[in-house]
Amino acid sequence: MSWKSRGYDSSQKSVVISRNLAFFLCIGCFCAGMFFTNRFWTEPEDKVLFRRATLEEGRQSVIKEDYDRKTKDGKPESSRIHGTIETLDKTISTLEMELAAARATQESIMEGSPMSESKGKRKYLMVVGINTAFSSRKRRDSVRATWMPQGEKRKKLEDEKGIVMKFVIGHSATAGGILDRAIEAEDQKHGDFLRLPHVEGYLELSAKTKIYFATAVAMWDAEYYVKVDDDVHVNIGTLAATLIRHRSKPRVYIGCMKSGPVLAQKGVRYHEPEHWKFGDEGNRYFRHATGQLYAISKDLATYISINKHVLHKFANEDVSLGAWFIGLDVQHIDDRRLCCGTPPDCEWKAQAGNVCVASFDWTCSGVCKSVERMGEVHRRCGEADTALWNNAAF
Repeated sequence: MSWKSRGYDSSQKSVVISRNLAFFLCIGCFCAGMFFTNRFWTEPEDKVLFRRATLEEGRQSVIKEDYDRKTKDGKPESSRIHGTIETLDKTISTLEMELAAARATQESIMEGSPMSESKGKRKYLMVVGINTAFSSRKRRDSVRATWMPQGEKRKKLEDEKGIVMKFVIGHSATAGGILDRAIEAEDQKHGDFLRLPHVEGYLELSAKTKIYFATAVAMWDAEYYVKVDDDVHVNIGTLAATLIRHRSKPRVYIGCMKSGPVLAQKGVRYHEPEHWKFGDEGNRYFRHATGQLYAISKDLATYISINKHVLHKFANEDVSLGAWFIGLDVQHIDDRRLCCGTPPDCEWKAQAGNVCVASFDWTCSGVCKSVERMGEVHRRCGEADTALWNNAAF
C-alpha cells in the first residue's frame, strides 16, 4: 500500500514538473520572439518614417521657396514655374514617342512585317506614298512620265537622297483576282508599288491611310511620311527642301490647313454620317490638312502605328487624320505652296522664284483631266533638276 502511494506521488510530481517546464518555455519563446521582432522590424519602420518625413519636408521647402520668390510687384514667379513645367512636359512627351517607336519596331518584328535588314538600318529623309486605285493605271503612267523618277533614277533617289516613292494600293475583295494580277504585272514592270493588307474601296480611305502610315513606318526609318493623290502634280525637290526646314520640330503635321463645313445631308459628296459629333447642324470641322497632299513626322506616324486599333475613322480621310492629332501636342504647319492651282497660278509663282510644292484644281480635288494635262502642268510648273539632284541639304 505504501509502495503504491509513493509510486502514485512520484508520477503526479512528474506531471506537475512537466507542466511548469512547458509554461516557462512558452514564456521564454514569447520574450525571444518579441526581442527579435523589435530588432528586425523597428529599424526599417523608422527608416520609412524618416524617408516620409524627409520627403514631406522637401515638399514643404519647395512650396515655401516658390511662394517666397516674388517679383517686385509681390506676385509669384509663376512664369518661371510654368516654363519649367512645359520643358518637363516636352521631355516626357519626347520620351514617350521614343518608347512608342521602339514598341513599333518590336511589334513589326514579332508580326513579321516586311522590314529587311538594310531598310531597318538605313535612315531616309521621306517616304512618299502616292495613293492610287485599281482603275487608275493611266493616272499612274502620267505621274511616271512627269514628276516621279523611273528605273535607275528612282533607285538613285533612294540611295543618294533618302527619298522613297511608291504607289500605295491594297487588294481587291477577291484575293488573287484579275485586279490583283494586273497590279502584280505592273509592279513587275516598274517595281514602284507598296501593297497594303487592306481591301480597296472609296469608303475605306480612312482605313487605308491608317494602314499606309503604319506599314511605311515599319518598313522605312524616315524623318517624314507623305501622302499624295495620283492626280496631283508634285515637285519632289521642293517638297524635300520644305520638310527639311522643320527638322528641329519633333511632331509636325504639314499641309494646307482648312476647316470645311460638316455635311449632314445624305446623298451629297463628302457626307459625314457622324455629323452630330461636331455639334449643331451648320458647324465646321476643326483645322486639318487637305487630303491632296500632307506630310507628318516620324513620331506621328509611329503614334498611328501603335494606336491603329483604337483610332476612329470618319467618312473623310483628311478629317480622320486631323482628328487623330487634335488632342496631341502637334504643331500644325499651314503651307500654301502645298496647294497651288494649275497654270497659270503655279507658273506665275515659279517665274517669281516661289516654286510650288504641289498643284491641283480645287474644283476637281486634283488636276482636272490629269491624264491629259499632267504633262502640261509639269512643263509649265515643274522644278529644275538642280532642285532635286544638286541640293546638298538632302
